[in-house]
Amino acid sequence: MRRIRVLPTTLMILGLFTALALAGQAGAADIASPQAPPVVKKKVAQDIQKIPVEIQQLDKKLADPKLAPDQKKKLEKEKAGLAAALKKLQTPAGKPGFLGLLGGPLQSEWFYLWGFLWAIWVGWIFSTVGAFGGIMAGVGHITIFGLGDYAKSFGKGTAINKLITDSTRVSNQWLVGLSAIISSFNYYKMGRLVLPLGVCLGIGSVASSYLIPVLTAGKIRFTAYMGYFGLCVLLLGCFLVYQMTPRARASKKAAKEAAAAFEKEKGASKDQGVKVVEGSYGGMILALVITVLGAIWGNAMPSMAWYALIVVAIGVIIGLIMTISTKISFTFYGVKFSFRGFIPILGGLFIAALASFLGVGGGFLFVPFLTAVAGLPMFLVAGTSALAVLVGMIVSISTYMIAKDVPVQWGFIGAELVGIFIGSMIGPRTSKYLSDKWLNILFIILAVLVGFRYTLKGFYPEFYAGLGLP
Repeated sequence: MRRIRVLPTTLMILGLFTALALAGQAGAADIASPQAPPVVKKKVAQDIQKIPVEIQQLDKKLADPKLAPDQKKKLEKEKAGLAAALKKLQTPAGKPGFLGLLGGPLQSEWFYLWGFLWAIWVGWIFSTVGAFGGIMAGVGHITIFGLGDYAKSFGKGTAINKLITDSTRVSNQWLVGLSAIISSFNYYKMGRLVLPLGVCLGIGSVASSYLIPVLTAGKIRFTAYMGYFGLCVLLLGCFLVYQMTPRARASKKAAKEAAAAFEKEKGASKDQGVKVVEGSYGGMILALVITVLGAIWGNAMPSMAWYALIVVAIGVIIGLIMTISTKISFTFYGVKFSFRGFIPILGGLFIAALASFLGVGGGFLFVPFLTAVAGLPMFLVAGTSALAVLVGMIVSISTYMIAKDVPVQWGFIGAELVGIFIGSMIGPRTSKYLSDKWLNILFIILAVLVGFRYTLKGFYPEFYAGLGLP
């Protein structure tokens, strides 16, 4: 009988100690403040539990006497990074900052003012050239407001690193999305938006904007994201330098003629704005609606994601069928332009896939597509690009935030959106005073500077640090 009584008593004592240990672990201090979103607390807890296991695995590898010196150095560096990340996660310090993380960036109210002012610039540049809104938003979030270095401080591959990366990507897209809404509306009223062309680009954008976040959210560390971001922009800058050469410009006589007519009148004649003179695009709009509704359905009901993906694919197929034999022609300041819709649909698929991966609007790719492939003058590019970006942003943002539960810093984003509104209202009204050539030059300068910096910092961080650049 005693043995029978001893067993339950022993189990009760063990259970009590286990409960106390779990309670202590659950109540252990970490950097997630009470105000942090639940997903942030979850990721922090995951890393605190996971990192010690990873350190133990590294210790086993380092204990191998046959380990090569260079490999040993690499593993020791990785171990030191994980140990530093674990210490940071378990050491609450400072006020709640980004995403409610104690000691994180954006603690001071001054950051909200700087965010507002930076967003004015972001809204202006996107609404002026139809691009660089997401890239400039990324420069602000990654560098000026310190989210890049903060994410890297948690080591490679940690859950919180990836969450900060995803939050940065979707924060960029919120700013671009609002600027795209305002810019599209303003340029349409000014007769500087090619609606059927923007719709075709949008059809392709939706499919990629829905698929890429599903495949990459929570899987990209910040350093790799930064490098890809910079490399794409740098390559684009080089391509646009070529587009400025006499040989390339000679193939765009219609764009040059339309730009000259527009510059002569400073865009004052709205009657000379975009007018579709050949072809119908009602079927294109239907295809766009189907793809958007399919993507939103998949985001709202993750269990139906595969069915929603089929609907999105049907929308793209309808768009391709409706446009493969349809030619759309329009005039702008007396100059006629034409295109076949299936080409911008395919272009939109590729552009939005890359843009969604990078967490930007895609305008920096839509602009060269519209100038080099569609042959449009820069005065038509900004509005048309903005419409295509807008469609992709709606889907991509909903995918990140609904399907993948990626949080953003709402107070900070709110201050930035006010700045975006102001900048986006100014851009369309000032762009007509810049020549087509200078709009291209402005675009190239930004592409080269931004691309060079982030390519080096992302792929060659030690070399970049040695240069002493900010």
